[in-house]
Amino acid sequence: MSSRSLKESAALALQCLDLTSLGEADTAADIAALCARAQTAHGAVAAVCVWPRFVAQARAALPLAIKVAAVANFPAGDLNLPLALADVQAILAAGGDEVDVVLPYRALRAGQEQAVSDFLAGVRAACAGKTLKVIIESGELATPELIRLATRLSIAAGADFIKTSTGKSPVSATPEAAEAMLDEIAKAARPGLGFKASGGIRTVLEAERYLALAERALGAAALQSARLRFGASGLLNDVLAVLDGQGSASAGSGY
Repeated sequence: MSSRSLKESAALALQCLDLTSLGEADTAADIAALCARAQTAHGAVAAVCVWPRFVAQARAALPLAIKVAAVANFPAGDLNLPLALADVQAILAAGGDEVDVVLPYRALRAGQEQAVSDFLAGVRAACAGKTLKVIIESGELATPELIRLATRLSIAAGADFIKTSTGKSPVSATPEAAEAMLDEIAKAARPGLGFKASGGIRTVLEAERYLALAERALGAAALQSARLRFGASGLLNDVLAVLDGQGSASAGSGY
């Protein structure tokens, strides 16, 4: 654990949070509530992350300082570039700022490294000038070697962030996967390259573990939304409890 207080960790997590709603049954009312939650008494989140069909609604509801992200090739992660490009086009046409695309992780597990690289290059070209986060689905890749390979391929394709998980698989973000990904990001030595921990992060204590890993790998200057994000729907509740002085709702849960 770092020397940060719980409140300091909560404030950092808030600034770096992609507040997410990706339920299969999401409605316009859900997205309206999400956008209202994104603007708190303690400051705003970095972005909201939604399905492509809700991008226009979210963009209209939020100040420009809060980015609107949406998912592509999600959550299946198939090797289907036309489908992914259709998602990207819908996101951009609706005014989205950021694209979170799922890397074809099953294809990578099957050894189709070049096909995955070509897929990522196609997506990167389609959203040139916009922030691209590549979701490697680290829990499905499972081995450190594949997690590192996916991270390197994403970096080589020009991703702005490498992201752990969709949150839809049995294993989401883990510190072990994050450490491997952050090591590859640090070795790439590309200014501005970022990391996003997503899936299963619900408490400030859990977020702090990733803050500490990012700080160790990338330096304290990376602890800002331009380099670090958390993708979560439930984390905000605990962040606000801590910032309101109520303490963490799960302070005894550890990691």
